[in-house]
Amino acid sequence: MTLTAPETSSHERPVLLSVEDDPGVARAIARDLRRRYGGTHRVVRAESGPEGLDALRELTVRGERVALLLADHRMPAMTGIEFLEEAMDLAPDAKRVLLTAYADTDAAIRAINEVDLDRYLLKPWDPPEERLYPPLDELLREWAATTRPATEGLTLVGHQWSAQTQLAKEFLARNGIPYRHLDVRVEEARRLLAVARLDDAPDELPVAFLPDGTVLARCTPRDLAERVGLPTTAGSPFYDVVVVGGGPAGLGSAVYAASEGLRTLLVERAATGGQAGQSSRIENYLGFPKGVAGADLAQRARDQALRFGVEIVTTAEVTSLESSGEGRKAHFADGSEVACHAVVLATGVSYTSLPAPGIAEFTGRGVYQGAAAHEAHNCAGQDVYIVGAANSAGQAALFFAKYASRVVIVARGGDLRRSMSEYLVARIEATDNIEVRLCTEVAAAEGEEHLQRLRLRDNRTDTVETVDAEWLFIFIGAKPRTSWLGEAVVRDEKGFLVTGPDLLDAQRRPPAGWPLERDPYLLETSVPGVFAAGDVRATSIKRVASAVGEGALAVSLVHRYLEGL
Repeated sequence: MTLTAPETSSHERPVLLSVEDDPGVARAIARDLRRRYGGTHRVVRAESGPEGLDALRELTVRGERVALLLADHRMPAMTGIEFLEEAMDLAPDAKRVLLTAYADTDAAIRAINEVDLDRYLLKPWDPPEERLYPPLDELLREWAATTRPATEGLTLVGHQWSAQTQLAKEFLARNGIPYRHLDVRVEEARRLLAVARLDDAPDELPVAFLPDGTVLARCTPRDLAERVGLPTTAGSPFYDVVVVGGGPAGLGSAVYAASEGLRTLLVERAATGGQAGQSSRIENYLGFPKGVAGADLAQRARDQALRFGVEIVTTAEVTSLESSGEGRKAHFADGSEVACHAVVLATGVSYTSLPAPGIAEFTGRGVYQGAAAHEAHNCAGQDVYIVGAANSAGQAALFFAKYASRVVIVARGGDLRRSMSEYLVARIEATDNIEVRLCTEVAAAEGEEHLQRLRLRDNRTDTVETVDAEWLFIFIGAKPRTSWLGEAVVRDEKGFLVTGPDLLDAQRRPPAGWPLERDPYLLETSVPGVFAAGDVRATSIKRVASAVGEGALAVSLVHRYLEGL
């Protein structure tokens, strides 16, 4: 095993670990890796699976980050697949690559599901510029985008079971801002608060310590956004298109609008990506055969939007729309406003809360709406409960199963297959530490400072069981945020926006107050020039791909609308 002391700080140079039993091939792999990545990564090689696991244990003790594991499939003591499977416990965030011969491709394909394999590469890999470096470049970019050094960036001091601290952590994590969280009870946190003279001021939490020495007490997501350089206000008084909502539909609209020459503003309340951005993995999105993390997909779309010139503002909330002649005005919560020709509403939906006693009380203190994937490491070795039976719940269960000792899916129905894709159900059934409790609901949440117990009711027997639980993630319901739009915009009984032909009555007449001679376009709301795309639209298909498609279609309809002005 070649494992030398790091030449620089371990946090500065992530590790690439290769495992190959043939000494000549092992040297060749290490040579090619160093040639490309030696300046930014540290290359470590091992000549057997057990030796590679020993290396991983030592790296973990040192606190070094492992970015990539590359293992040869055919090794006598331990196959590459066996090594990668055991390595998942030691380096769960590392990208996993299997080096294999053409005859073993079937085994490599099976390993994609069995050990969450990220890629398999065929031997020989010459020339590396064509057959080795491009796939590894992509994997390392993905790893860097989702795995940040714990001590890089700002430090957030707060209480683990504080809703305000949770809000700040979620904002930082979803926006890809490097940070570390220190619980107020640990010694280093107390030292930092003492230096800032805030050690006797619990009401000032959470406190953000920025790299430039700035201290933000009682910091909010907007405070953090302004300090880390994320725009929070529009830079211009006028745009061709204002897109409200930064989920897949909103990002799709923004990218297509800006790429076609429209001056575009994208407004997002929290972070781009929406619910899809919080998904641990989206496996049925076209073009990603291994699936893609929601955060990664959101970051790619955000980067693409910025490249085309989209202006993105975060922690901003549109509170009303106003018709102004042929134009529209968007009014913001901070009192500002912008004018535009057209608006695309892509505000999506939010998970609804459970009506059970204690749920509201412990929200942010053990109870979370959605995945809160940044809490995964804090769940290590504990039980995690997930409420829901759709794909988002299944994806979250598989993700948390990598960290938690046990994941329990609580579903009211009698069969997951009624609402969850077959590929997810199959993987859940094959995961030893995932338990499914059907015909069950949460009757109450209990605890002192934070969630400590759940009362679960079996609806078949009407019996209630109390279980120890500190983590509950809720994935139920789909409630649109549309009440701010007022009466001018027609909604259905659940609050979803009605568009296009669905606005016409039985005699094919447009809604009352429709000012134009033509009928509303396909995705147009009851207000001309205001379009809806994605989950917020009534009768839409609640899938990421369809949301992106609707976002693009909305832009083509915006062009048609502008041509008629």
